[in-house]
Amino acid sequence: MVRNRTVLAFLAHPDDAEMLCAGTLIRLAEAGWQVHIATCTPGDCGTATENRWDISSRRTREATASAAKIGGHYHCLDERDGFIVYDKPTLQKTYDLFRRVAPSLVFTHAPKDYMLDHEQASLLARAASFLYAGPNVSAFPVLEGSCVPYLYYCDPIEAIDPFGQPVSATTYVDITAQVDKKAEMLACHASQREWLWAHHGMDEYLEAMRRHAAMRGRQIGVAAAEAFVQHRGHAYPKDDWLAEMLP
Repeated sequence: MVRNRTVLAFLAHPDDAEMLCAGTLIRLAEAGWQVHIATCTPGDCGTATENRWDISSRRTREATASAAKIGGHYHCLDERDGFIVYDKPTLQKTYDLFRRVAPSLVFTHAPKDYMLDHEQASLLARAASFLYAGPNVSAFPVLEGSCVPYLYYCDPIEAIDPFGQPVSATTYVDITAQVDKKAEMLACHASQREWLWAHHGMDEYLEAMRRHAAMRGRQIGVAAAEAFVQHRGHAYPKDDWLAEMLP
């Protein structure tokens, strides 16, 4: 099968992609891939001082600017923080998005994560990746190259599951040369960086990302890495395409 070179990072909130998989997205963009970053919500609860409309507008602008740094495109389903659910209307939005993008490679949240918004986004991505190419699931046309994509789950925060157990990765991507660019993308989300600066008195937002990348990097003997778990269920590709492309 000839697969297109389109990747979709489908996550819950603005800045999730930058924290969890932007280094890999940068490597793919450098290799000529078309990059799409999508969030279920505009991040309407990501503030202690602004109303939901102002912060949503600000955070979607930040996400758009971040994606643009690697020639990518940003999309938002316009759900609400804390209210992401696996239901018919949200599934339809997700199917429609996948149909318009036609990804051959998808990143999403770990199935078990510290917050339910992440878990629900993971379910939506899994459902859409399996069925989006089916003609009757969406009114949007089936684009050439539509297929069951390679699906990878990003690390949960701290690389632990909700019970505090470490998550074992199936795939590592060396992002040593990309970690500074990843930090630039994450820094686009100034609303979150400023809030944590005020709260912690230090640039914890970027430092937490660098610590995590260094931790995963040590496991494979490099300075910085991102780690993933590949979905290999029935009908999904079984070979580790990501590892083959980005050894």
